[in-house]
Amino acid sequence: MSSEFWSEFPPRRNRAHEVCGPGALFFALSFAAQTPGPVLWVSERWRADRINPVGLSDFLAPGRLLTADAGDHLEVLAVGEEALRSGSVALVVMELNKPIGLTEGRRLQLAAETGKTRALSIIAADTGSNAAETRWQCAPVFDLVDSTLQKWELIKNKSGTLGVWDISWDAKARRVHVVSKTGERPGSESRAG
Repeated sequence: MSSEFWSEFPPRRNRAHEVCGPGALFFALSFAAQTPGPVLWVSERWRADRINPVGLSDFLAPGRLLTADAGDHLEVLAVGEEALRSGSVALVVMELNKPIGLTEGRRLQLAAETGKTRALSIIAADTGSNAAETRWQCAPVFDLVDSTLQKWELIKNKSGTLGVWDISWDAKARRVHVVSKTGERPGSESRAG
């Protein structure tokens, strides 16, 4: 099952992708960590919960992360599109609070293709664009041993299959690991029998 995951993550170059759910920020940071080169993070300036590059050093070196504040939803999309088209960054992450229209989604896709880079839009559930290559739904999983455990579900994939994986973060290696399903883990009741 993990080989299926690694064919989907990190998501493909030259494409625009989306993520939603309470684990979306974790997904975006994991994606950034797996993407060599500079990362541009664009959000609306009214947001009180802005990211701090130094505070994210478990995921990536602070010098790799550039942040930009935009006036509104359309400005976030415009800044993201220009950065993608320029090809000067490896990944553009956009925090969005409104739906992405088909035209805007297609423009992001074309800009990612032109700049040979990747886009990731952090969206609310059911607000994505039909133009997105993939859409992931992510949520934390309660675990007494591993506080980084997440469930990542690939809910849209234009060029492959869908899937669900349990993920854990390795801060030392700055990468995700696919975790065995609960019943397949060492010490579980189904394996012990």
